[in-house]
Amino acid sequence: MRANREQCRLTKRPFQKDEIQNMQERLQKIIARAGIASRRHAELLIASGQVRVNGRVVKELGTKADASKDRIEAAGKVVEASPGRRVYIVLNKPPEVVSAMADPEGRKTLRNCLRGLPERVFPVGNLEYAASGLVFLTNDGDLAAEMLDKWAELEQVYHVKVKGMLTLADLERLGKEIGVKMQTVRQPDATRGRAANYWYEVRMRDSKKEELRRMLFKEKHPLEKLKRIGLGPLSVEGIPRGRYRMIEQKEVEKLWKFEKGAEGKEERKGSFTQRPQRAQKTQRKGRKEPVFPV
Repeated sequence: MRANREQCRLTKRPFQKDEIQNMQERLQKIIARAGIASRRHAELLIASGQVRVNGRVVKELGTKADASKDRIEAAGKVVEASPGRRVYIVLNKPPEVVSAMADPEGRKTLRNCLRGLPERVFPVGNLEYAASGLVFLTNDGDLAAEMLDKWAELEQVYHVKVKGMLTLADLERLGKEIGVKMQTVRQPDATRGRAANYWYEVRMRDSKKEELRRMLFKEKHPLEKLKRIGLGPLSVEGIPRGRYRMIEQKEVEKLWKFEKGAEGKEERKGSFTQRPQRAQKTQRKGRKEPVFPV
């Protein structure tokens, strides 16, 4: 697009019709790139009549515009032709905070944890109200759209607290039945003797969360607390609850590479449910399976 403009400037000829069309982009992409909303949220804004182009309300999702020439407004905010810096944030969400920037019920939101941040950002994905842990926020609409498209395949790591204690046999059996990987972790609240309720680490995809909750309830070990500590290559380690840190460019590049890798794994049908099969093969070869200490 920039090359076309530069070429026209040097040759002093007007833009051709096809070149003008190439400069136009879908409204939801322009809005997302400006950091006003994610691409999916931008589509909802368009469908609900909250987007204007040159003063005219637009409700058709396929509508295109030129951000450098057209005046675009979304949810009452003017879309800037040249958006500011890209911001990428990992936040350690406290429990009972809505994973959004606003809440119609008046509950605390992520905005309460981002005071002083001048840029407009939005969360990618969702972390339930009662849960705590990692939330990724950005104003990079392209990266957000890429992550949301592959959200179901994105590996997430949780620390879960259940009622009572699960044995190593329970962890192996439940992991195979649900299609996740479960292991014990050091118990943070075990001071003297044995803790009444235990924490475990679970590596899974988002689609497995409700199945995990259902199976634990069925086993009479209902899930009591949920904390996300990892999302793809991102980690919440070292970030105090209610605080955040800006991630560096190399981490952003790693996240992009992770998303591309996730797409390749999906094409090869790689999944967590295949891991127990590999473990069985190694066991037949006489190798010992890893045992996680209680």
